[in-house]
Amino acid sequence: MRMFKANIWKSTVLGLALVSGSEFSHGQTPASSTATEKPTEPPKTTEPVARVSKIQPLNAPINAASTSPHPLDPALELARQSLTLMQSQVNDYTAVLIKRERIADELGDNEFMFIKVRNRKMRGDQIVVPFSVYLAFLKPASIKGREVIFVENANDGKLIAHEGGMKRVLGTHRLEPDGYLAMAGQKYPLTDIGLENLLVKLLEKGERDRKHGHCNVRFEGGAKVGGRDCSILEVMHAEKKPHYEFHKAQIFMDNEWKIPVRYAAFNWPENKDSEPEVIEEYTYQNVKINVGLTDKDFDFTNSDYNFHK
Repeated sequence: MRMFKANIWKSTVLGLALVSGSEFSHGQTPASSTATEKPTEPPKTTEPVARVSKIQPLNAPINAASTSPHPLDPALELARQSLTLMQSQVNDYTAVLIKRERIADELGDNEFMFIKVRNRKMRGDQIVVPFSVYLAFLKPASIKGREVIFVENANDGKLIAHEGGMKRVLGTHRLEPDGYLAMAGQKYPLTDIGLENLLVKLLEKGERDRKHGHCNVRFEGGAKVGGRDCSILEVMHAEKKPHYEFHKAQIFMDNEWKIPVRYAAFNWPENKDSEPEVIEEYTYQNVKINVGLTDKDFDFTNSDYNFHK
């Protein structure tokens, strides 16, 4: 992995130019893992992020032959290339997802979950590999032991879930992903989870914000997420308007993999002396790419799981 030098944005652009030639080897990861790994105790995790570098303006064009008519253009190009990389070279991955969301103006606790995700793959108009998700909740104690599985176009379109601990006696349930029970305490349905979906959402937000005028876009190097070297794209709307979802958003891109491993959005501060409040934040740690997940990893009858125990 190349170290960032004085011109951080230039180094990032050079790295992006090589995206089409980048390859993820089988199981590429900071530490080895098996496809059926399911920890029973929370793995070692770090704070969601650590930053050390000074923010710099993100105002350089993507290439010398063009200029950027809007401050968001370089960020959007970065997200598009990252999405192309994800769709073409990432089949599956495991990770620890740390999620915190504000719902009805109440900020929840950090939720830790071990996740397995298999990306949808298409052949023409046909889905040859369905989008598939397995979640094992690790902490806090109130949700520890919960397991959830969702497979696109399977199980009548429903997710399959059970609670942990004493609540396991309530049994295993099939729920509509966007139904009342599945959405309790959740900002988004399970079908929106994962790195590819995150990139799609970021592009949608960016394209929408681009239509509403100027915003400030900055770039920051020297961050770490789960021990991985990252750089931050920060988008800020100084003035609160109905069409803006956030005051400030930060996307943490892994310097080597060129994929987002953290997204955080903040509301406008109540006054000049207060800090912006968290709206939502999602951090992916211990990411292991292309580990070779199979149908068994997304089968609720898998004996490694606890859906019927």
